[in-house]
Amino acid sequence: MFNKNKMESIKRNLSYLKKRIVHICPNRRVVIVVVTKLVEVDKVEEVIKQNIKNIGESKVQEAERKFSFLQKDKVKYHLIGHLQTNKVKTVVRLFDLIQSVDSYSLAYEINKEAEKINKVQDILLQVNTSKEKNKYGFFEEEVLNLIERLASMFNLSIKGLMTIAPFVSEEDRLRDCFKRLRNLQTKISKLNIKGLKLKYLSMGMSNDYEIALQEGANMIRVGNAIFN
Repeated sequence: MFNKNKMESIKRNLSYLKKRIVHICPNRRVVIVVVTKLVEVDKVEEVIKQNIKNIGESKVQEAERKFSFLQKDKVKYHLIGHLQTNKVKTVVRLFDLIQSVDSYSLAYEINKEAEKINKVQDILLQVNTSKEKNKYGFFEEEVLNLIERLASMFNLSIKGLMTIAPFVSEEDRLRDCFKRLRNLQTKISKLNIKGLKLKYLSMGMSNDYEIALQEGANMIRVGNAIFN
């Protein structure tokens, strides 16, 4: 168990985060996904007590162990890390939203496994807006070329787009990545694909969420900002 000071720190950090969100975008509903990678279960439970409804994990094996201790009806589970094909079956069973769908082949496998258990799996398409060679994700032009085929998969529901900005201090580079994702969302919306509504722009983490919010994010993924 963790001590009272750590509990108060989590409450204080969450309170500060929520105030910053209201200050930056007072008229926008923002989904806070608290990233709990390497965080003990008792701390995750404390976050849930503070009315956090969305938990993000990046490691499937860790998530499977941790989720067994949590009350599933209170939260939604997000996979935010890179997903290998051999883990798809487990992930479809465990997670409500897969944020890191970064290729057509991965989407195909998720659709196939979701069909087996009669589930429509919510996903986000991960886009490599920074065009870094060592980063996963579709390029913007790939999404535009594939979006109709992806949207036609019966057991997938594409809820939005996700990006990870480079870990740099240059605000212009960060802002450009977020603008690109927002512009891509607009381009896809203009295609008027039947049944497709990109509700979420998941962008911004502990180090850059304020810039992401300024550029239109309505879902942020924060861990260090909460757990220090």
